[in-house]
Amino acid sequence: MPIKIPDSLPATAVLESENIFVMTEYRAMHQDIRPLNLLILNLMPTKIVTETQILRKLSNTPVQIQVELLRTASYQSQHTDEDHLESFYTTFQEVKSRNYDGLIITGAPVENLEFDQVDYWPELCEIMSWSRTHVHSTLHICWGAQAALYFHYGIAKHTLRQKLFGVYEHRVLKPSSPLFRGFDDVFYAPHSRYTEVLEEDIRNTPNLELIATSAEAGIYAVKTEDSRQFFIMGHPEYDPDTLAKEYWRDVNKGLDITVPAHYFPGDDPNRVPIVRWRSAGQLLYTNWLNYYVYQTTPYDLAHLQGP
Repeated sequence: MPIKIPDSLPATAVLESENIFVMTEYRAMHQDIRPLNLLILNLMPTKIVTETQILRKLSNTPVQIQVELLRTASYQSQHTDEDHLESFYTTFQEVKSRNYDGLIITGAPVENLEFDQVDYWPELCEIMSWSRTHVHSTLHICWGAQAALYFHYGIAKHTLRQKLFGVYEHRVLKPSSPLFRGFDDVFYAPHSRYTEVLEEDIRNTPNLELIATSAEAGIYAVKTEDSRQFFIMGHPEYDPDTLAKEYWRDVNKGLDITVPAHYFPGDDPNRVPIVRWRSAGQLLYTNWLNYYVYQTTPYDLAHLQGP
């Protein structure tokens, strides 16, 4: 999938070096097709890393995507250069009158806070409420998924005894789901979180479907019956070294952190991790875009209907 992004975005050079099809703005303007309009609300502190990871996953089907990056206005990022934010990111006030085919809401390292203690919680609630009527399908990731389940359905998150940290085996509960078309019977995905959502709460909530779980990591994928909202508890977009960087960051801070499970060969953090989640992560993003956005979104977004 060619993705249309600004030529000077740092991710452009990285993706082109990986032979990923990145379309220039000039070429996109001269194609007689309507691109999918996709908005990414990036809540992660390392915004350039996260935007590159997600854009990499969005680039492997034959549909053109117009990607816009969204940041919160009520909280100022401490880890990303302001020039980058001003150049490539927009705010909700600038887009709230528009409609989108798809929206991705990322995770954020704020799990140990209650939702209403997060600085930008009121703004995030406004965006999530807006997504019901202005977005055809929304994909929520990790803390973003927990926040959305709480906001939309009142499902609480619960603190784990220790951080869930590593690469875990998962199984699909609904093999007929197009989201998992092409998946192996067992697939792997990274997790990095201190909180969880309980399976019984999902099963007891009308309109929600539990479609993939892990014996060790618990819930992985949940969707609404109308496929307008998806909630992914892991990080299928993570790079090979993301968990390693998180581990050594915490070690250097003197934090009590365990070695990521099922990640380093022999649990030796000095060895190079073996990636087992790349293909499943790519398929998840591609299937969401193809089956739940491209094939069902209205051609004229003015005809978008709320759930």
